[in-house]
Amino acid sequence: MKRTKAQESRAAIERLYITMRHLFMRGNYKPTGVSGESLVEALLTLSPEIYGLVNDSEKLELEGLLYVMERLPQGIEECRYIRLISREGYENSGFTALIPSKRKRNCYRVDEEQMYVEMTRGKSDIYDILTHLTFLYIESEKIRKNSTDPKGRINLNWRKLKEVVEKEVKGEEFNKEAACSYLSHLTGRTFEETKNAVQKFENSQNSNSLFSIIYQMGRLSMEEMLDERDREISFSATLRERVGHHVYGESWANTIKTVLDEQDLLHRPIHVISANLHSVMNTVYGYQALGLDDYETIEEMAMKISVNGKGSKEKEILAYAMKHGLTQLPDSSGTNIGVQIIDTDKMISDFLIPGVKLPEGKKKRPVLVVMDYAFGEQAYECFDELLKPYEIGEKKIPLNIISTSIMGKAGILEGKKGDIMIPNAHIFEGTADNYPFKNELNPKDFEGYGLGVYDGPMITVLGTSLQNKEVLGYFMKSSWNAAGLEMEGAHYQKAIQSASKIRNSIRKNVKVMYAYYASDNPLETGGTLASGALGMDGVRPAYLITYKILEKIGEA
Repeated sequence: MKRTKAQESRAAIERLYITMRHLFMRGNYKPTGVSGESLVEALLTLSPEIYGLVNDSEKLELEGLLYVMERLPQGIEECRYIRLISREGYENSGFTALIPSKRKRNCYRVDEEQMYVEMTRGKSDIYDILTHLTFLYIESEKIRKNSTDPKGRINLNWRKLKEVVEKEVKGEEFNKEAACSYLSHLTGRTFEETKNAVQKFENSQNSNSLFSIIYQMGRLSMEEMLDERDREISFSATLRERVGHHVYGESWANTIKTVLDEQDLLHRPIHVISANLHSVMNTVYGYQALGLDDYETIEEMAMKISVNGKGSKEKEILAYAMKHGLTQLPDSSGTNIGVQIIDTDKMISDFLIPGVKLPEGKKKRPVLVVMDYAFGEQAYECFDELLKPYEIGEKKIPLNIISTSIMGKAGILEGKKGDIMIPNAHIFEGTADNYPFKNELNPKDFEGYGLGVYDGPMITVLGTSLQNKEVLGYFMKSSWNAAGLEMEGAHYQKAIQSASKIRNSIRKNVKVMYAYYASDNPLETGGTLASGALGMDGVRPAYLITYKILEKIGEA
């Protein structure tokens, strides 16, 4: 029987993960060796939407390249050796920590040839970076082939690009249009496409220039081919030892519980919210600090703050919040998940948000534990540890958790950027794990606000960059009838169900709320994550979901 493209793609995803797990346990591999080639072959079979032209033998995928470079440390394209490490003391060294703008992780440039990358967010983080690196190696081979003739002789455009990069390093002026012309030949793209890509890379705060990136990627590929100077990816022994044992999640959760204990909040009604940190703080305290009186004025405030960046209004709200119950817990565990604790008893207002009255009496007033977004399997590690009882010596104190709420960004399968998805189940891709649940939020809560609202199961995928139209179309059009895809839902729900239904560490009837807003539509041409940030399209749904979560908390 002939397999469909969707079946071949799902098999390729499985091969990718089996291979990456094997290489991780082995400790090192060469990207152009046998093991590396198996990753390349599986990625090319899958041909993810986010990597666009990766299967084209001549043309480089420039938007996908920018997407990847903003999630990797600046200068990684110059390094022959990449080592993935645990938190091993480099934070206390003299090395400057390089933190990618779109993926919070500490990275260290040890010397000209070596880049060390801290992996403290679990297996999903490791798989994510290995996939990106595999894409880079595929593209670097194209650059090498485009820079040489059939006999292996280096062409004029490569030599000219080298001159441009040398001038760029020295700070000397060069003819930018001529440089774009050289680059267009080496990338297999038109002059106009190349020029636009060069500008996008210049606007990025995380990456080097496109001229430098293309040159360095091609240089390493050439040196490997001509001089046998192999590239290598390795994993430290400490990283291999720690992954999967909740080392960072346990430390993170204990810090939160210690503060709750110190502030005498452990026995109060606790509501855990996974969201961005600004929307909850601004929604709760914005109307109090600025005298706002309904949702429309809160949304208007959010829009103004987003346009002006971290302007005076946000500083004013933060200053007010710090005096009226907000405690900030910057992460020191390595999870890169910041936390805010809001004690509503310390508020002057008797209302959580307009129209939602707080209960009388300190013991009944809710405590909000707001955590920043987790990444993939890290969601289970952190939530599982957070929902466990607080241990002081031999004594165990269960947390009085009333509700758990997850707001996230997700890819939508029917709809557009900024629309809202309300799940009724999470399906973990590549496994038989399915998590149906009662969602306290429903589509009717979001009607009349001018946004598209979709409900149905959500697919918890193994990686953002491991999807193509065939796989996504299968999930949308088959009996799964999925609304969207994200990376954390099944992991959160796994922790919630084990804590409430099996371990009995939190109440069995804990209220559960999930809502996502669309960061992209991977089935829409030009609508993938590589097409750019949400911008203002993300502000309205983020604040609307936050408002509705707080309304439900007020009813609990």
